[in-house]
Amino acid sequence: MFFRYGTKETEYLKARDARLKSLIERIGHIDRETDPDLFSSVIRHIIGQQISSKAQKTIWNRMLDAFGVLTPDVIAAAGIPRLQSFGMTFRKADYIAGFASDVLRGKVDLGAIERMTDEDAIRTLTGIRGIGTWTAEMILLFSLGRPDILSFGDLAIQRGLRMVYHHKAITPALFRKYKRRFSPYGSVASLYLWAAAAGADPELRDYAPMPVKKGRSRKRRKALPTPQSVSGPSADPRT
Repeated sequence: MFFRYGTKETEYLKARDARLKSLIERIGHIDRETDPDLFSSVIRHIIGQQISSKAQKTIWNRMLDAFGVLTPDVIAAAGIPRLQSFGMTFRKADYIAGFASDVLRGKVDLGAIERMTDEDAIRTLTGIRGIGTWTAEMILLFSLGRPDILSFGDLAIQRGLRMVYHHKAITPALFRKYKRRFSPYGSVASLYLWAAAAGADPELRDYAPMPVKKGRSRKRRKALPTPQSVSGPSADPRT
């Protein structure tokens, strides 16, 4: 499945912002895979923290090959050593095993999270060990399909904003301005900002100043593909 959006969302964003309009028209429609199963999505996002998308995919595929469908019973029965054997750290294995146990004991109600507002869902998800705000936001977007997710903690989103709007840095106040502008379709704006950060438009470049090395002048960054396919080089600080 892909994140669902269409002309209603893109026409709204294009009407709100000329530069985003130009980006949308140059790139066209973006297909982003989603995982509607909230349990497996949480696990997949915990696995993917602070590693490349390639490494995440490798670990994920090993788990699917071993278990087939991932359920709380299957993960809880596997135990931490078995989870580690797929290539994840002990800490992530501990988080995932604990999450499965909490679901089985009713401590975490996945059905209730699906019905919550964005704010309440993020608050509840960040109460789960191993999940910080960025991870919770990605789960809302890529599992629950929430339409208005734009993450300040995502480094690729910040890079995309710098590239599209020619900023040297994205401050919290500046980010809030764009979040208001793109609402209620911040998730669609995120897709295009990620694409820009990954080099989908070769005419764009990053305006963040490069560190000055001794004996060299300051240069501008060129647009280079980001190492993660979902949301760039962001990392959840709670891993």
